[in-house]
Formats: sequence, structure tokens, C-alpha cells
Amino acid sequence: MNIVLWVIAGLVAAGFLFSGGFKLALSHEKYVAEQPWAADAPRWAPRAIGVLEVLGALGLLLPAVTGVAPVLVPFAAAGLALVMAGAVVLHLRRGEFPALAPSGVLLVLAAVVAWGRFGPYAF
Repeated sequence: MNIVLWVIAGLVAAGFLFSGGFKLALSHEKYVAEQPWAADAPRWAPRAIGVLEVLGALGLLLPAVTGVAPVLVPFAAAGLALVMAGAVVLHLRRGEFPALAPSGVLLVLAAVVAWGRFGPYAF
């Protein structure tokens, strides 16, 4: 199960690095053109979420790989699960049902990593 958690954590980290990097790399106008929800959010929100996603992705892997404070891994996973819970609620309220699949999958995977690393497969 430890290997499965590592694989899931790697996939979740890759997804959040891509998603967060996308939010940080594009200008606000370009991001709004790609993601309509951002038009109704404060201008700073996509960038703030992008920072949280990138930091969370790094927090899933770096503490465990380096051995420096590996207890942070489940906290990063739980934080990312909370971010995705917010995304699921946002997409449900806006009726953006196709966007629920990636958000829901990342929510479940991050929650599995948090459960495993807080519980029976902690570092």
C-alpha cells in the first residue's frame, strides 16, 4: 500500500503542478478566457489558488523524499483535498458539470493520500 500511496501522491502532485502552474503562468485575461469561473471571482483568486496548488504539490513529495518533516505530507494532502472540495462546490453551483470530473478525482485521490499518511501508512 505504501507504493500505491507514493504513486497516487505523484499523480496528484503532477496534476496540481500543472493546474497551479497554468493559473500562475497566464495573465488574468487569458485565464478568464480559458476558465469562465474566474470572471466572477476576485482578480487575485486564480493566482492565490495557483500558489496553494503548487505549494501543496511540493508538500506532497518533497518532505517525504528529503526526509525533512515528512509529517507535513498528510497535511498537504488534506489541504489539497479542501481546495478541491471548494472547486467541486463552485462547479456545482455554476452548473459546470464537465469540470466536476477532474476536480472530483483529484479530491478523492488527495483524500486517499491524506487518509493513508495520517493513518496506517504514515512515515
